[in-house]
Formats: sequence, C-alpha cells, structure tokens
Amino acid sequence: MFNQFGSKFRQKISQFFPQKPDKEGENSQPVKNTPQPITYLASDYCKKFKQKLQLPPSVIAFSQTAVNSLKRASLVRHHPKFWLLFGITMGTSSSAIALGYTIYQVESSITESVEEVFTYARPETLSIKSADGEILEEVGPVTHEKLKIWQIPDTIIEAFIASEDHRFESHQGVDPQGIFRAMFSNLKAGEVVEGGSTITQQLARIVFLNQERSITRKLKEMRLAQKIEANLSKNQILEQYLNLVYLGSGAYGVADAAWVYFGKTADKLTIPEAATLAGIVPAPSLYSPLENLNAATERRNIVLQRMIDQKLITPEEGKTAIASSIALKPQKPKRLERKAPYFTDYVQAELPKYVPPEILKQGGITVETTLNSQWQVAAEKAIETAVTRYGRWQGFKQAALTAVDPRNGQIKVMVGGNDYENYQYNRVTQAKRQPGSTFKPFVYATAIAAGFSPYRSFNDSPYVIDGYRPENYGDKYSGVPVSIRQALASSLNVVAVQVLVKVGWNPIIKVAQAMGIQSELKPTYSLALGAWEVNLLELTNAYGTFANNGIHQPAYGISRVRDRQGNVLYQAKFSPKEALDPDSTAIMTWMMRGVVTSGTGTPAQLSDRPVAGKTGTSDQARDLWFVGYIPQLTAGVWLGNDNNKPTWGASSTAAMIWREFMVEAVKGTPVESFSPVPSLNGRKATIKAEPIKPKRIRYEVVTRYDSSEPTRASQSQEEPRYEERRSSTRRRRRRDTYSPPTEETTTTTTAPTRQTRRRRETAPVEPPPSAAIAPQPEPQTQAQPQPQPVAAPLPAPVLQKKPEPAAPAAEFVPPAPPVERKGE
Repeated sequence: MFNQFGSKFRQKISQFFPQKPDKEGENSQPVKNTPQPITYLASDYCKKFKQKLQLPPSVIAFSQTAVNSLKRASLVRHHPKFWLLFGITMGTSSSAIALGYTIYQVESSITESVEEVFTYARPETLSIKSADGEILEEVGPVTHEKLKIWQIPDTIIEAFIASEDHRFESHQGVDPQGIFRAMFSNLKAGEVVEGGSTITQQLARIVFLNQERSITRKLKEMRLAQKIEANLSKNQILEQYLNLVYLGSGAYGVADAAWVYFGKTADKLTIPEAATLAGIVPAPSLYSPLENLNAATERRNIVLQRMIDQKLITPEEGKTAIASSIALKPQKPKRLERKAPYFTDYVQAELPKYVPPEILKQGGITVETTLNSQWQVAAEKAIETAVTRYGRWQGFKQAALTAVDPRNGQIKVMVGGNDYENYQYNRVTQAKRQPGSTFKPFVYATAIAAGFSPYRSFNDSPYVIDGYRPENYGDKYSGVPVSIRQALASSLNVVAVQVLVKVGWNPIIKVAQAMGIQSELKPTYSLALGAWEVNLLELTNAYGTFANNGIHQPAYGISRVRDRQGNVLYQAKFSPKEALDPDSTAIMTWMMRGVVTSGTGTPAQLSDRPVAGKTGTSDQARDLWFVGYIPQLTAGVWLGNDNNKPTWGASSTAAMIWREFMVEAVKGTPVESFSPVPSLNGRKATIKAEPIKPKRIRYEVVTRYDSSEPTRASQSQEEPRYEERRSSTRRRRRRDTYSPPTEETTTTTTAPTRQTRRRRETAPVEPPPSAAIAPQPEPQTQAQPQPQPVAAPLPAPVLQKKPEPAAPAAEFVPPAPPVERKGE
C-alpha cells in the first residue's frame, strides 16, 4: 500500500516540477537529477497550482508575495558583500562558540578554593621551629615576616595601589579600563611598560597559577580574581598580596624587603622608600636597587608622580621625594639566617623518614622540633669557650655538646662543632669515637643487675688475661682490693676488665644496646674500657636511661610536622621500654654520684642539686668525655680532634664545660632528687651473668719499698683452676704499707698510711657476693711482727680457700685486641 502511495505521489510531483532543457542548446540532453533554481520552480508551481486548483484571488495574491520574497532572497548571494557578511557572521559565531567553550573549560578547571589564599606557601618551602616557637631555619622562597594589615603603614599601601592598581577600591577583581590603558601604553612605547593585571589578579597568579603566557591562563586569572573579590574583603586581599609579592634580591613581602634594602622594619619606611619597593613589582630583577640603582630610581619617581596625580601625597612631598637619592643599607634576607645549624641539618636528614618526598615538594611544611633555643645558646657559648680558652693549651680544636630530656627522649641541645661555616661535620651524630671510661657504667650496671654488690672487691693490680693487659691511667695501682663503687669513682681499668670477665660480655652488650647504644659492640676484653666507637648522641641518650630509672626513651628531634593548612602530617610517639630494673638503676646513679662528689668528675658539681655522671679518656687522650645528668636533663660533652690527633688534655675539662652549660640550663628548673638507694640485703638478680672462661690469666702483685716505688710479683694460672690457686708471693719487710680501704655510705678512699710494721701480702682473693652485701672493711691478713727488719723476703704462709664452682664457658671467646688501651 505504501509503495503504491509513494508512486502516485512522485507522479503528481513530476507534473508540478517538469525537467527543463539545458541552456547551451536544443540538442542538449537534460541532466538527470539536476536541481532546478528555486525561483523557476516556485513560479511554475504557482502557475500549475493556480490552473489545477482554481484558488481564490486572496490566496493567490499571498502566494505571489511569498514567491517574490524568495526571488529577492535568491538574488542576495550574487551581491558583492554577501560572502563578506556571511564570513563575518560565521566567524563571529565560531568565535562565540569557541569562547564559550574556553570559558566552560576555564570554569570547570578552577577546583581550588579561594580560602587557600590565607594558607598559601610556595613549593618546596620548609620552616623549622624550636620547641618555644622560634624559627631556626627557613628553606626555599619563604616570607620570613608576615604582617597584619593594621601593621602595614598607609604610605606603603598607597604606593602599591598608585603603582599597580589605582582603581583597586572600585573594581571587582578585573579592571577593563586598566587593560585597555595598558595595551595603549605598551603599543605606544613599543614594549611592555605597563601591566593590566589588578592587585587581585596578581594575588591569584601568585597563589594559584604560574608564569605561563596564554589566553587560557589569563582568563583563569581573571575568573579567579573575581572569585577572590567575591569572598575576601579588600583589606584581606591587600594583606595577603603585600606579604607574598616578590620584591627582588631574595625578599618576599614588604617586611622582608624593608629589611633587605634599608635595614629597617616596614613601619619605619619613608615615602620615597615605600615608592621604591612599589616600583620593583613589574620587573624585580630589573628594578631592584641592589641590581640597578638608576633604573630603580627612575621607576621610583614614576610611582611618586602617580601618587601626586592621585593626590595621595602633596606636590611638595612628591617633589622632595623625587629629589632624594635612594639610601641603601643592604642586609642579608632573614629567611637565610640559621640558628642551631647542626641541629637543623640533623632534622632535615630525619624528615624523609616521616613525611613522603612528594608531600615535602608541595611546600608550606612546618617542622616543630624539640630544641630549647635558650639552652642552645648557652651550649654554643660553652663550646666556644672550650675551644678558645682550653683547646689552645690542651691540644684540641673541636668540641661537641648535646642534651636530652631523659623522661621523653627529646633532644634539647645539639652543638656539633664550633665552626659550622667551614666544617658542617656534625660531631654529635656523625662522628664515632672511642668512649673510653664513659662506657664503664654499662659494665657495672650489668654486674649490679646480675646480683653483684657495689661493695664487692677486686684487686687493683696489674692484670693480664689471654695476652691482653689493661692499664690504669698513668699505669698506677694501689695493690689492694677495691670495691666496684670505688673502682668506678677512681676509673680503674683493671677492675672494669675483671668485672667484665665475671659478668660476661654478652649480657653487657645486651644491656648497653637496650639502654640506647646503637653502634656495633663486639665481645672483646677491651669492651670494658670503651674500645668500640659510638657517637655522642647515643651515648648521652643511653645515660638518660639511668636518669629515667632504667626506662629507655629513644632520642628524637622532630615532635610534629604540619602542612600549610595546619594538618598534622606526623606526630612523634615512641614507646618506652625498661632496659634496667629500677633498683639496679638507683644503685648505679648513687655510684656515679660518687664520681662527681669525690672522683674524676668533681669539676661537674652543681651547687644546688645532685649530679651523677662519668668521665672518659681514650688512648693518648685522643677523646675527652664527660656525660652527666640530673633527673630532668642528661648532657654529654666531647673534646678532641677530627684527625684523631692526641691531645694533652684531661676529661676534667669536659666536666668543666658540662658544668658551664648546666649552670645556665638549670636556671628556673626545680631541684629534684634521685631515687633512693634500695636495701642491698637480699637483692635478687634480674640479669643472668655469663662468666667468661679465659685460657690464661696472670696477676702481678704490687709491693712497696721505702722509696715508695711499686714492684710487681708475677702470678700465672692455667684455667679452669685459677680460682683454686694459692698465693705465690713472698713477704717483704718494709716501712711503707697500704691499709685496705674501708667502705662507708659515701665514696671514700683510704689513703696509704706509714706504719712500722710488716704486712703479709697475698694474691687477691675475691670474697663471695654474700660477704660483700653490706659496707664492711675489706679483710686483710697480717703477718707476725719481726724483731728486726730484714731485706730478704720470707715465704708467706699458705692461705686455704674453698674452691668456687667452675665458671660456665662463654658462647664465644674472641682473641685479645691487638693494641693496649689506656683509659681513664
């Protein structure tokens, strides 16, 4: 049915629109499917239609009018201006479409919130602050000093408005008049002499955009400026702009620029100085008075003239300002100033452990540290004193000091040297040196925790074990038994090694590491004398475990990290661990108080509070140490040379420097007492000793003649029966003898007394632990008095002693160290 209908329809149409022959000739064949002119078709159609349908005259007249209109329209395309107008129309339409699409793209690409204007920071910028809020270092293009709008003088505001945007108060972010004015000025000058961006547009470009030159970027800048104007007040816009704008020579913001160029604060700037800063904005590298004084002067005068034209200043003020010269007083940008540089280097090295690098690159990072800026100043002064006053005469050129809060592990002070400008090497964290006798407290702490009494005695005589021969400082020995407590106070090396043999190096290493020593410690006899290198920070932190009743807190310098919006990216949180039981810790603190009250550390005494600590000196005095503490603070001092050259100083100098710092640090700090010493009776061991089983051990018994010069009688034993040996020394009649020391509740050393009597000398025999629980006088055996002194030695009676159980073999017996070390 539809096919039939279509066929009839085509027939009717063909009747109304017959084909017409080609105009070229009668013989020409008609062209099939060639469209006919609209005018011919319409005229022919009307005639046919009129003939067939016999329409009323009114309808026919209307149809004729329509046909005439079509004729006129068809003739337009032959007019000479048709295609010009058509092209303009199409171009305008296309441009409108493209512009609309561009605006759509710009609008959809603006995802930033205008609130970011308040928190903006340039990429890869970083600020490091002390615990009390003082800026220690700023990295990158940071505005050091930001001002509130009420802190910025009107002179500065007026100068910038006159120079950059004199219709600032009236426009809504974009100033069309300013744009056309800038275009005309630039065309007239043949170069870019004026910008069309408003202050709001410049702020949008600083915060959200880059320096790309494109229509899209410009449109986005204009749209952002409108959004900023819609959400911020004019004062807020001015405040952020004047704090962020770059003003050349490394200065960001008007406050920093006032300091860099004129060495003064912003509120002290004069009219011509304010105009100078405003004139820098269009081209900071060109108009900086430090780079091009003539160009800066010309630009300043232009700004002053605009201020006159806009009646911001009087003609007289302007004339005087223009006639003046730019009086510069250049200063280093404050953002480049550094405080505690060794510490800030340490912080920056630690920071990537807690914040991903891609976050750091975004900029605006604020690192809040643990440093006490006032204590840091006191520490730097003490180190400077150490090198200049003592180093010259004692042969050391470097010094370092650090302090840690033992209760939480916060690093309060870090001075890695006295000449950072030339030597950035941090002797607190990077230098590893032999700690000498400052390692002995870990040996004795392990012994105390293993159940040893602080009054247990060991012989202070020359001692050789498996070929290793430790020596006391100055190679001096009393020749009598001394207690552990006295051995620590007097820093006797031979006793420390004997204690290590009794306790075992494996327990000592474990205790030292648990307390904070992170460097490698190897099981050798010289471990007792601090032969294995550590750095000052870990050693000081480990002593902090003593101050914190045996609880170890890891040392750290970064407390919190924030992004530019103030969000916390990292918060320090370390779990404390018990490294030593409280009773053993209290006993060790009591013993180390003896070091300061009557031992090698007396120069570290503080007049108003108790101090505990230990001195240390490595071989040939290459390293001079003192590490001490009060309940609230632990500090360590190192003196020496980077090239390991021997000094001729003493560790007492380190103790003096420690005191000089602590006197300032404890000001305003309440006095706290250490934990009381527990009862020594019935105390249980918390660590199992692992005694070492040497292959060969030899004692050399010290005797004295009238000349008071010591001599040695050698003894050798083969293990494991050396505990069951008997004395092989012989009596010598002499005039000078030593009385054995008597232990009291405080550290005292019984001085040698001259007696006209004979004394039987035997090889030292250690009393069992149970006999050394309470402070009792050391036992001594006296020989029968002789009627006449004789020079020849007499045989000593044999002392019988019950054999002690054989010591279990250690897990590993290393060879003796290749060198002998003297230590304090």
